[in-house]
Amino acid sequence: MDPVTDDSRTDPAPTPVADSGDPVDAATPVRRSRAILAVLPAVALVILLLDLVTKIVVVATIDPQRPVQIIGDTVTLRLVRNSGAAFSFATGYTWVLTIVAAAVVVGIIRFSGRLRSAWWAVGLGLVLGGALGNLVDRFFRSPGPLRGHVVDFVSVGWWPVFNVADSAVVCGAILLVALTVFGVEIDGTRTSSGRPKRSADA
Repeated sequence: MDPVTDDSRTDPAPTPVADSGDPVDAATPVRRSRAILAVLPAVALVILLLDLVTKIVVVATIDPQRPVQIIGDTVTLRLVRNSGAAFSFATGYTWVLTIVAAAVVVGIIRFSGRLRSAWWAVGLGLVLGGALGNLVDRFFRSPGPLRGHVVDFVSVGWWPVFNVADSAVVCGAILLVALTVFGVEIDGTRTSSGRPKRSADA
């Protein structure tokens, strides 16, 4: 007579069920969010340092009466003290421009918590770095705090003389406008015909 078979020994092992709450998978969006948030201060810091270094070098080496020719008279390095906004606009309103720039910096920092788009982080980082670069001049250059004149030095044709910070602010603003036009939101979603929808990462 055959021995009695123990069913408990012959049944196959149960198939493991995938855990949808895998902590590794759950942590991925968090890591991406942190990475995107890190882009903003990184871009701003690069722009700020580049702006400060170039201004220090220009002030130390260029005579305001002797511009340095790069491409004939079309592109020159010309030391100018600017009391106005970017590209020498609104001269004579230095303290107002200082307050506006400070408000922009505070606004960007407050809204940075909503960032989920790397492109928005780059654009805001450019604007933040440029605003901080010129704010340093407003606070620490003559004739005094809130009234300091910004150092401009790049002259291209008929365009007003500008600096690295001015270029960063303008490029950042153009990028943010383009993102808005193409429906890329600050939280990483996209909109089409006014209807929000989930999309690939921006």
